[in-house]
Amino acid sequence: MGISHALLLILCALLSVHGTTVQHYLRLRPSPSEHLPIPDIKEDPDKEYDPREQDLTERTLRKKLGSHFDPNFMSIHLPIQLNASAPLDVLGPRSPMPVELKKLDLTETPYGRRVKVGKKARRKFLQWLWTHTHCPVLYAWKDLGVRFWPRYIKEGNCFSERSCSFPEGMFCKPVSSVTKTFLRWYCQGFLRQKYCTWIPVQYPIISECKCSC
Repeated sequence: MGISHALLLILCALLSVHGTTVQHYLRLRPSPSEHLPIPDIKEDPDKEYDPREQDLTERTLRKKLGSHFDPNFMSIHLPIQLNASAPLDVLGPRSPMPVELKKLDLTETPYGRRVKVGKKARRKFLQWLWTHTHCPVLYAWKDLGVRFWPRYIKEGNCFSERSCSFPEGMFCKPVSSVTKTFLRWYCQGFLRQKYCTWIPVQYPIISECKCSC
C-alpha cells in the first residue's frame, strides 16, 4: 500500500505536463486555443462560396502549396480508411521507456524503510507500469471539406477511454503539436461581386500525448 502511494506521487511529478498554446480555426484564420484536436469548422452553406472545378486543378494547387505538401498527414483523394483510427499496440507501447521511469527506485518507501525487489521482478513491473501509463497518439483521417486543399487530414487524438495511472486518477492529454500548411478557399464580397482565391493557412495536429494529473 505504501509503495502504491509513493508511486502515485512519483508519477504525478514525472508525468505532469504544462499546457502548450496551440491554434484552432474560426471559419478562416487560426487563433490561440488550448483545445486539440480542432473542432469542426462552421461553414457558410451557400455553394456559391465553394471552389469551382477549374479552381481545383491538382497541378496548380500542388505548385502553390509547394514543399508544404506532406503525404503522411494530408491526402488529395479519399483515403481507404477514412474513419479508422490507428490500432493500439496490444503488446505494449512501441516508444522506448522514459529514462526517468527506468531509474525509478522501487526499494524506497515513504517511511524510510526499504524493500527488496529482484531484477526480474523490477523489470517486469516497470514494463507493466509503462504499458499502463503510456499515452499513444491515435491517428484518423478527417474530411475538411471542399474549401480546404488537400481536403483530407490525418488528425491525432489522445487515448482517453481509461485512466493512465496506477492508482487511477490521471488521463492522457495532448502536450505537443505539429503544424501543417494547407490551402484555404477564401472569398471576399458577396455573390457576383465576390473575389475568391486560395490562401495558405496553418493547421495544428496533436503529435504527443502524456499522462497528466
